[in-house]
Amino acid sequence: MSTIRIGIGGWTYEPWRGTFFPEKWPQKRELEYASRQLSAIEINGTYYSGFKPATFAGWAEVVPDDFVFAVKASRFCTNRKVLAEGGESIARFVGQGIVELGPKLGPILWQFMATKKFDANDFGAFLKLLPASHEGVALRHAVQVRHDSFHVPEFVDLCRKAGVAIVYAESADYPAIGDVTGDFVYARLENAVEAEPQGYSSEALDHWATVARDWAAGGSPEGLPYVADPAPKKQRDTFIFMINGAKVRAPAAAQALIARV
Repeated sequence: MSTIRIGIGGWTYEPWRGTFFPEKWPQKRELEYASRQLSAIEINGTYYSGFKPATFAGWAEVVPDDFVFAVKASRFCTNRKVLAEGGESIARFVGQGIVELGPKLGPILWQFMATKKFDANDFGAFLKLLPASHEGVALRHAVQVRHDSFHVPEFVDLCRKAGVAIVYAESADYPAIGDVTGDFVYARLENAVEAEPQGYSSEALDHWATVARDWAAGGSPEGLPYVADPAPKKQRDTFIFMINGAKVRAPAAAQALIARV
C-alpha cells in the first residue's frame, strides 16, 4: 500500500512557539513534538551546510518509527553552471551521514535556482550522478526546477528514465510541472496565506486532499499542468510539504490536510 506523508520544512521557527508548539515548550524538544503532530519533515539546513553523522542519528532517535525525513541537498550540488561537474559535491553531500537516518530517510530534494535553464545533455548527465544507494541504504531523488525551459516532454522523459521525481511546486512565483516521473510523488505547497488560520481555505484543503489520494492511487490528478503523456498508473508513496508562503501557518495547514486524508 502507498503512504501519504504530510509535513513542513524544518522545525525551528520562532513564530511557531506558542502557535504550533505549546507555550514554554523546550526548544531542544521541538523536533520531538513536531514529529508527533506530522508525518514528515523536510530538512532545509542541509542546503546551506553539512552535518555530522551523529546529528542525523540523533534526529532519527527522537522521532517515531513511522516518521520520515526528506533531505534538501546542498546548494553546492545544484547551483553551478555545469551540473555534470557536480559529482564530487554530490558524493560529499550523500556521504556526510544522511544514511544514519536509516529507514527514516525519505527522498532527497535537489532544488535548482530559478535562473537555471534546461540543457538536456547537462541535466541528463546530472541525473546519472545521483546514486541509487549509499552504504546499503536505498536513495530516492526528487528535482525541483523553476524555469519555463523545463516545460518540455524531453525533461519529463529524462526524469522518467532516471526514476527521479519532478517536484510539483504550487507557487505564485514559478510555473509548476504536474507530470509524475518517479515511483513516488513529491509536492511543495507554497501559497499559504496568513489571513487563513489553516493557511488555506477549507475548499483548497479539500482539493489537495483529493489530489493527494489520487497521486497515492497512481493517478494524474485533473487540473494540474502537464507537458507529457500520463505515467503508468501504479500506487505511489506521496510526500506533501507545506512550505514558504505564510510560514507561520504551515503546521496548521499540514495538520488540517492530514486530518482530511
